[in-house]
Amino acid sequence: MSGNLGATTLKRRRRSGDPMRAFDALPTPLRRWLAEAALPWSPASCRRVWEKARRKSLSMQDTLRLLSRAEFNTLARDRQHAISHVSSTSLTSRKHQARLHRKRLG
Repeated sequence: MSGNLGATTLKRRRRSGDPMRAFDALPTPLRRWLAEAALPWSPASCRRVWEKARRKSLSMQDTLRLLSRAEFNTLARDRQHAISHVSSTSLTSRKHQARLHRKRLG
């Protein structure tokens, strides 16, 4: 992937609307959290999580912890996918090298 997303296997999504206006409309604690986030969250998805947590009467700190946990889980899934992809690529490469080695010996 290119741009500021880094190397990730996460799907990219097109956004409609003005993301900066949506960001500016977020509550201040949520904007601060989003500015420090490791993933490129959309303001809309953050707002959905925020509002759902607030409807459940979670505190602001608990809501931010919920967002951090969601981000951690997403990063863990991405990391696991990347590791399994590297492992399968490595295994395929080793099988190919073994075939070439046998061919040279044969």
